[in-house]
Amino acid sequence: MRSTEIHLGDYLESTCLSPTATRKEIDTLLNDALRCNVRAVCVSAHWVSRCALLAKPGASVLRVATVGFPLGTTHTKAKVQETGAVVELGADEVDMVMNLGALRDGSHKVVREDIESVVRAAQGRPVKVIVESGLLSREELCRACDLAVEGGAMFLKTGTGVYGPAVTVEEVALIRSRVPASVGVKAAGGIRTREMALSLIDAGADRLGTSRALEILA
Repeated sequence: MRSTEIHLGDYLESTCLSPTATRKEIDTLLNDALRCNVRAVCVSAHWVSRCALLAKPGASVLRVATVGFPLGTTHTKAKVQETGAVVELGADEVDMVMNLGALRDGSHKVVREDIESVVRAAQGRPVKVIVESGLLSREELCRACDLAVEGGAMFLKTGTGVYGPAVTVEEVALIRSRVPASVGVKAAGGIRTREMALSLIDAGADRLGTSRALEILA
C-alpha cells in the first residue's frame, strides 16, 4: 500500500483545461499550486507562458502543456509544431493525445510515428501519451500501451477528462502491469476525492491529473 507512506501533493497535477478559462483562473491555479506544493500544473498551450511568467524562482511546480488536445486526430505535423511552441514557451512536460482512430484501425505505424515525432520535438522533456482508457477494449488498451512505449513515451495517461467515464482502479492497474517500471502512469478523469486518489496510487499511478487538487488535499 504505497498510499500510506506518501505526500499526496507529490502526485497531483492541478489541471485547468476548460476552453473558457480566463487569465484570472489560470493565475489562481498556479498560485494555489505553488502554495500547496503540488507536483505540477497542466494547462493548454495558450497558458504555458503565463505559468512560466508567474512561477517563483526555485519553485518545484512543473508546467505541463497539452498537445493535440482533446481529440488526438490533429495531423502529426501540427502536433510537432505545437510541441515545439510549448517547449519554447516554458513547458517542462508534454501531454499528447494518441490518435485513437488510427489505433483502432490497426494503423500502428502511424500511431507509433506520431508519438515518436512529438517525443523528438519535446527535446528531452517527458511526454505523456493520453490513451482514453475508458473508450478502449482491453486488447486495444494493451496495444496502445505497447505503441506508446515503443514511441518513447515516459508516461501513459489514462484520459483527457473530456470523454468517457471516470478513470478506474482496474484501468490503472492494467496499464501499470503492461508498461515497464521505467514508464510512469498518470491517472486522469473524474478524480474528485482523497479516497479515490489514494486508491489509484495503490493501483500503480505515479501522477494524478485533477481539477480538484485543493479539495483532495484539504
